[in-house]
Amino acid sequence: MTSAKAGSALWIFTGVMFLVYPVFRPYSSEVGLEGAEAFGETGWVIAHVCAMLGFIAIALALRNLEYVVGATAAKSMARTAVVLTWIGVGLTLAYYGAEAFALNAVGTQALSDSDPKIMDLTDPIRNGAMQISMFVVGLLLILVGGICTAIAVRRSGVLPSWSGLPLLVGLASFLPQFFASPALRIAHGTLMFGGCLVLAWALWNTQVDRVRTDLTTSVS
Repeated sequence: MTSAKAGSALWIFTGVMFLVYPVFRPYSSEVGLEGAEAFGETGWVIAHVCAMLGFIAIALALRNLEYVVGATAAKSMARTAVVLTWIGVGLTLAYYGAEAFALNAVGTQALSDSDPKIMDLTDPIRNGAMQISMFVVGLLLILVGGICTAIAVRRSGVLPSWSGLPLLVGLASFLPQFFASPALRIAHGTLMFGGCLVLAWALWNTQVDRVRTDLTTSVS
């Protein structure tokens, strides 16, 4: 996918997915049968699948961005952003898969049996040392990828120099928002949506094709 317009569409899709995630996600104490009701809802699965799709889309969108700035001084930084983000997304998706499907199965079974003790399984699913390590490292790599993205955008000369910053703020607050209230989590989803829309707008209006044509002509 090499068109800047296609990249714009990818960023819009990414933003929508990260907005749907906290909006559709059921909120509760996440313990006992109350937690089982939240985990067992269809909205739980939908929300976490949307987050997974958002991470996949951001990886693809950055690959497109690498193409867009490929004829500029930002090329190597954009490539670094792609590599780090792709690795980070791979690590993060494993955790989200467990959140989406394993916790849903636990919640559904606890409700079916009316047995809150089944919910004791949620802790080893979520908080095992390997799971948490992969998740945290994955999000940190995505954050560093976001820093590289903001730098690449600033250096590119074909995109507004500030247009990578709103997304960077969203990525920097991704891990802390897990400890916030539902309202703040939804606000964070809105921030991610806005950051992605800014990049979508920047790509839609970029003159990358003209820049590449001028570069080719000057070389010839």
